Amino acid sequence: MVLRVGGMASGMDTESIIKDLMKAERIPLDKLKQKKQTLEWQRDQYREMNLLLNDFKNLTSSTGMKRTQNYRASSVSSSNEALVTATASSAAISSSYNISNVTLAKAETWVTSSLKNSGTVDASKAFSDAANTFDDGFTFSFTGQAKTKTLSGNGSTTGLNLGVTNIKTADWANMSVSVNGTNYTVVDSTSTATLGATEVKINANGDLEFGSAIASGASIKVNYVTTDPGSYEKFSITTKNSKGSVTEDFLFNSSDSINSVISKVNNSGAGVSLFYDSASGQISMMQKETGDFNSGAGNISVSTTFKDLLKLDSTNPSNIDGTDASITINGLTTTRDSNKFEINGVTFTLNKDSAAGETASLSVSKDTDTVYNNIKDFVEKYNTLIAAISAKTSEERYRSYTPLTDEQREQLTDKQQEQWEEKAKSGLLRRDTTLTGVLSAMRSNFSQPVVNANTDSNYNQLAEIGITTSKNYLEGGKLEIDETKLKKALAENPEAIEALFIGGSSTSPIGEQGIIHRLNNTVDKAMDQLKDRAGSAGYTNQKFAIGRQLTSVDNSISRFEDRLTQVEDRYWKQFTAMEKAMQQASAQSASLAQYFS
Repeated sequence: MVLRVGGMASGMDTESIIKDLMKAERIPLDKLKQKKQTLEWQRDQYREMNLLLNDFKNLTSSTGMKRTQNYRASSVSSSNEALVTATASSAAISSSYNISNVTLAKAETWVTSSLKNSGTVDASKAFSDAANTFDDGFTFSFTGQAKTKTLSGNGSTTGLNLGVTNIKTADWANMSVSVNGTNYTVVDSTSTATLGATEVKINANGDLEFGSAIASGASIKVNYVTTDPGSYEKFSITTKNSKGSVTEDFLFNSSDSINSVISKVNNSGAGVSLFYDSASGQISMMQKETGDFNSGAGNISVSTTFKDLLKLDSTNPSNIDGTDASITINGLTTTRDSNKFEINGVTFTLNKDSAAGETASLSVSKDTDTVYNNIKDFVEKYNTLIAAISAKTSEERYRSYTPLTDEQREQLTDKQQEQWEEKAKSGLLRRDTTLTGVLSAMRSNFSQPVVNANTDSNYNQLAEIGITTSKNYLEGGKLEIDETKLKKALAENPEAIEALFIGGSSTSPIGEQGIIHRLNNTVDKAMDQLKDRAGSAGYTNQKFAIGRQLTSVDNSISRFEDRLTQVEDRYWKQFTAMEKAMQQASAQSASLAQYFS
């Protein structure tokens, strides 16, 4: 460390002198820091442009304007929406439908007699609670406690455990296991026979052994019984639905309640929904799907224990069988298991049973307004993109406004600093070749004819469908739409308009590529070039050109700061030596003066 002695002999303000000397020495360092700041601003502005290009690329992707639905919209009008409404997909063709003789599909519904009659029932309290006096005096017929647990498959036949060691194996027939909703057969744990592919044992220590490996992550639901004091019952519900036949097994204890049983059933895969009405003491069970899936023989069946407990029985007079919807369409009578169904790309929704003679007329037509709006929205977003890029590449460059040094900042107010930096940041991407190049390429993408298997010579350029470039060259190629001309083209030949935009593919010769494919390729190329120059979030400096420049500048700054430290130390050494010399001279002068006094 350099000993710093300032002005004691000379009377000079050594610290101020050296500070002023160092200001001159620091000028190259300030320029390096300004260069670094400029590079960082330039990097950030490139990345902002890349984000705009990425948004536009998404618009030209398979989830944006490449989707055929954007060019094939259809609409449906109904003369009697109270009876039937409809929507049309892109696959729908122009057509008319006359609807009559509508009978709605109904869900199978069972309604019990009262559970309490002269007794009392509290749905929130346990079956064994004294507050519940079921008329039938239902009692639980098994001992032990029923429990449920969900495990996750491990890719093996063994290695899964319920976490308990008191399984009541003697009641194996009352236990159930399902894997991803598929029921497996529980067999006697003492059996030595080879397990079948859909068989499983539950051993006394809680181990599960399957006949075939269970896929990793598969959902395994186990209803099992322990030897804990108590009693339980098992019941099952079988439903026939659009996916086939489903059987769900349930175990419940005397400590369960009507509410907990209802919750277990409603949250299961049985496909039914239970509801208890405390006022009447009745339970309703309704299938979640409408329709007849069992040829009029009823879609739902339940085990005897369930009937005994909740009085749910297929013979109850209040039950309603599931029925299919019936409808006559253009003279053809057909049935469906749902009140919402699709025919030839048109989705019909039946809203009520028709009265005698009641009809509805549906008309499916091409929705040119929706397609027009899709194209208009795309053009507006393109115009927004090119306006932003044009503004950035034409910004004025104020070369006299360099990034502020720390000393300069101290002399300005916050507002003045903000105004200065606005000038300093301006024009950093002026006439950038990548950005001006992508503007030029996109204009070319729009202007070149598209000739592929589906285009029409009358509609193979944007100008022919009413989309032209602005005559004001200062707007950078902004597109303008002649609404009347575009809608006329959409009405006359929508297929040709679709081919103009998305015909061919991104790998076809450029003359065959639809405009959207061309734009997607152009933007993708420009984005790669900008990433090579300015990187993106998460990039290290070595992966892009400006980053490598920043690293080089940082190294130069570090070296220059070391040099400045050395220069400042040298100045202090020199001034300290001068002070010491002046002190010695002063001492000698004083000594000589004594001899002459």
